[in-house]
Amino acid sequence: MDFSFTEEQTLLRNTVQRFVQDNYELEARQKIVNSEEGFSRDYWQQLAELGLFMAPFSEELGGMGGSQIETMIIMEEFGRGLVVEPYVPTVVLAGGLLREAGSQAQKDELLPSIIGGETIFAVAYAEPQGRYNLADITTRAEKDGSDFRLNGHKAVVLGAPWANKLIISARTSGGQRDDSGITLFIVDKNTDGVSSRDYPTIDGSRASEIILENVKVSGDAVIGEVDDGLPLLSKIFDEGIAAICAEASGAMRVLNDTTIEYCKTRKQFGMPIGKFQVLQHRMVDMFMECEQSVSMTYMVNLKLDESDVEREKAASAAKVQIGKSGKFIGQNAVQLHGGMGMTDELNVGHYFKRLTMIDTQFGNVDHHLKRYAALDA
Repeated sequence: MDFSFTEEQTLLRNTVQRFVQDNYELEARQKIVNSEEGFSRDYWQQLAELGLFMAPFSEELGGMGGSQIETMIIMEEFGRGLVVEPYVPTVVLAGGLLREAGSQAQKDELLPSIIGGETIFAVAYAEPQGRYNLADITTRAEKDGSDFRLNGHKAVVLGAPWANKLIISARTSGGQRDDSGITLFIVDKNTDGVSSRDYPTIDGSRASEIILENVKVSGDAVIGEVDDGLPLLSKIFDEGIAAICAEASGAMRVLNDTTIEYCKTRKQFGMPIGKFQVLQHRMVDMFMECEQSVSMTYMVNLKLDESDVEREKAASAAKVQIGKSGKFIGQNAVQLHGGMGMTDELNVGHYFKRLTMIDTQFGNVDHHLKRYAALDA
């Protein structure tokens, strides 16, 4: 199979590389994540001006006519720099939901504002009791004439402190864990009844607990069909998995390269520690884990348009590989750097923290092993 990139895709990669190199050295990143907002609105606008937000959308939707491969390229380079701007929540998840099932009015209003960088989205799907089950929802949306009233609690909504719009999954019928009866709503974050508690996450991002108290939304705010939101949410989340697998691959490459370079220069007993055979074996294992992760990332991105079962199996298989490899590479990078591997002054610990968070995002290794086994039964 030919994995060569087109000239346009190579130019896209070069554009993102330059942005990361110019703006995301470790010291600059630390200033961003430790700032009051926790991300840079100036950088967000720069990303929009570079055309990165239009890359995955068709020309009919105002995009560049790209695909998941363009998203993969962008996210791999973001992973190299540990970019914190909310590309996945806004462009991949919200943009994907609107692309797949948004009404014409929703697309006309919201997609240009996403592409232009004016609107930031967060997708509120997780609940305290849910444990990766997208169908385990207690948030309810009751019919109120042509409108709906939302009540409930959404947990760990990544990027929500920066968002001005939310996409919320709520139960409009059925029991707490039924696959049917879930509906997706677009909600302005400043709507009466929406409150949030914002906090930093361990990897330098921000998240919120969202409380909904009798929040009134129009029937026009529904994405797709009432009671049929779960298949749509599952599809877009597999696209999210593919995106963060690419991000993890970029982070693993940096950790691998950083560790090899350190072992060439750190001396013990009069020679570089990279000369010790046992450490050479360790670095080879790290390299192999990184290459397998890249291969699985390519695979899942190429299978996103296949049948639901094939797409879900590919997403779970890739997420398992990324979770295991990220842990192995991160732990060994820290260990080979010694005590300094966990200091804030060195980038190694920051990459390991991000890889750890990626393992839990959209389901951890255990969850996806069970999901794959159920699909393969």
